[in-house]
Amino acid sequence: MQFVFETFLERLTESVDERGFRDAMAHAAAAFDLVSFAYLWLPPRASARPRLISNYPSRWTSRYLSNRYHVIDPVIARAQGGQSVFLWGLHDGRTSPSQFERKLFDEAAAFGISCGLTIPILDKRGNVAAMSFAADRPDPALLRVAERYEDAFRFMATCFHVCVRRKLSADRVIDGVQLTPREYECLEWAVHGKSARDIGGILGIKRRTAAFHLENAIKKLGVRTRTQAVARFSASRKAFG
Repeated sequence: MQFVFETFLERLTESVDERGFRDAMAHAAAAFDLVSFAYLWLPPRASARPRLISNYPSRWTSRYLSNRYHVIDPVIARAQGGQSVFLWGLHDGRTSPSQFERKLFDEAAAFGISCGLTIPILDKRGNVAAMSFAADRPDPALLRVAERYEDAFRFMATCFHVCVRRKLSADRVIDGVQLTPREYECLEWAVHGKSARDIGGILGIKRRTAAFHLENAIKKLGVRTRTQAVARFSASRKAFG
């Protein structure tokens, strides 16, 4: 299990786009015989589009986002209401689904998504997300995760969310300036007192590559030195909360 987690964390660290994150989670989940997963990050504004990273059939995820099914999805509603890992299915007997919910479940079942396990995620900034693993029929692998690996999967889901938030979200905007994932990552390590050589070792890149990204960040932020860039970064993060 340790090897699975170490590999997962390495893949997350190396990921710079949705495909990288999707492959990292899919590879880790496969080690536990879980085939399908979906990560949904709810936007702070109700009118905004959520971020969905998944290996569900693309026809289903496109329909889900286009129809804004996250607004009526009872699985997402339950994830928003608590932090406990839970199992779900077409006929879990908890409540009587509405007409829209039944339609949603029926459509999902047509794409092999009939039951699953969901891990609610609530981070320190108040962001809400959910990591779900699904199957087309009751799957012993889901029960094993719920019974034996709940804490481990909660940890994995949280790591996934934090890395996605840092690398793919508007969190990379500093005082209105958009940084690339690498620029943000290098500057974030510089805030912790790391040199370009240190950062290169941490991220698995060359020292001069780390220095290049830091210089780009400095220029974008309109300051002259790394110290000024670090100070501006820190002030922006504090203001953001």
